[in-house]
Amino acid sequence: MTGGGAETINFKSALREAAIAGGLALLLTLPLIGLKTIETSHGLVIQPHFADVAVTVLLVFMGRLGLVLAATGLGWPVLAIAGAVTAAGWLVPFPTDALRWLDIAGGGVVAIFASLALRSSRVGFDQAERDRRMDRIGARLQDASRLIGPAAVLFALALPMLPFANRGVVDLGCVLLSYIMLGWGLNIVVGLAGLLDLGYVAFYAVGAYSYALLAQTFGFGFWLCLPLAGVFASLYGLMLGFPVLRLRGDYFAIVTLAFAEIVRMVLLNWTSLTNGPVGIAAIPRPSFFGIADFTNSPAEGRLAFHQMFGLDYAPIHRIIFLYYVILALALVVNFFTLRIRRLPLGRAWEALREDDIACTALGINSTNIKLAAFAIAGMFGGFAGAFFASRQGFISPESFTFIESAIILAIVVLGGMGSQVGVVIAALLVVGLPEAFRDLAQYRMLAFGAGMVLIMLWRPRGLLAHRDPTILLHVRKSARQQQAESEARG
Repeated sequence: MTGGGAETINFKSALREAAIAGGLALLLTLPLIGLKTIETSHGLVIQPHFADVAVTVLLVFMGRLGLVLAATGLGWPVLAIAGAVTAAGWLVPFPTDALRWLDIAGGGVVAIFASLALRSSRVGFDQAERDRRMDRIGARLQDASRLIGPAAVLFALALPMLPFANRGVVDLGCVLLSYIMLGWGLNIVVGLAGLLDLGYVAFYAVGAYSYALLAQTFGFGFWLCLPLAGVFASLYGLMLGFPVLRLRGDYFAIVTLAFAEIVRMVLLNWTSLTNGPVGIAAIPRPSFFGIADFTNSPAEGRLAFHQMFGLDYAPIHRIIFLYYVILALALVVNFFTLRIRRLPLGRAWEALREDDIACTALGINSTNIKLAAFAIAGMFGGFAGAFFASRQGFISPESFTFIESAIILAIVVLGGMGSQVGVVIAALLVVGLPEAFRDLAQYRMLAFGAGMVLIMLWRPRGLLAHRDPTILLHVRKSARQQQAESEARG
């Protein structure tokens, strides 16, 4: 059976593939969702939730089956069924709200995929052509970033003054900007230099602990500790760079991961300095450029922020100030990265990323290039760590686990290695959406993992993969011009 130039439909193969997906869903959801421990007067008791597991497995089975059938010629039936399933999520009661949202999201994804499959069969292009079209869309977005960037900066500057911007929104903005800054920092190592770093959280930890220890031991303020934290993290980057210079690929990634774990274990066991697992509390908050404090009752001889500007005291003043601090730091990192890409160092990073051997053959000192990438990326991670410590007021080794490195790396990879705009979009998806759906508790991480799998299947190179050299011998034509010439030749 065929349809519209589509592939021959093999229902047996489609059912087998859907059954495999359902089996994997069963293995994952049975311990996470089906068996929950609750505390009673007699101790911990395992409470089964097999209905939730059954509904989840059924949704995964039907969703995978729909994706396979839509790709092989049954776009219209799959689209109709997916629309009905999505509508059922709004109308039919489910055991939990999490399952209801999973039904709505899954039906929506299958419906979108079926629509794309229908359009592909009507226009007559395959997966490779769809990838090329997505590349052109990404290139257009890169071209439009000259307009999108300033507009996004203006929106970020005005965010705390918008009507809906309460404390939670501004605080979420601080978290997003922190991860965007970390993503831009790691993008130097991964996206520009092509070095897979799985231990970037170590720079984050060094910066945070540097600020906390300097502030508590020597009484240094935030504005003095901030550059020092960057310097210490940069020095750690140099220390990390020397032992791993001869390694490549997976070996390089494993060693960077090991160094990050070494840092975490040192922080965990050097109790005389770091307080071990207890962490460091009462970390001083940043002041208003050393002039005023964000307190209702400042110390003698000090001025309060609200008194300085004739305002009523409000705790949100400190949150808004922290938001503008991390926004300024992120913009500095972005501006620095964009400028250094055009310098000989940035072009050497790009050469190293494309071909390490050819880079060396051209006379480029790959050792110094790698060390520079580690040092600069580490400095930016140290800045972010110092801000994190000042914002939280408490840090511990558990704040700097491997999952943090994985999230930062996911932001860079999903956004498209080397793309500054892609990092912003990926941070909104990876960090912003789970925070927005925090009420779904443990299910939000399940949805986060499912979203990452979908993006990797749809765009393996990232949303906005951008590996063009920063400086070309000839002026690069815009994506619209390239498409027009391609259509003219066709």
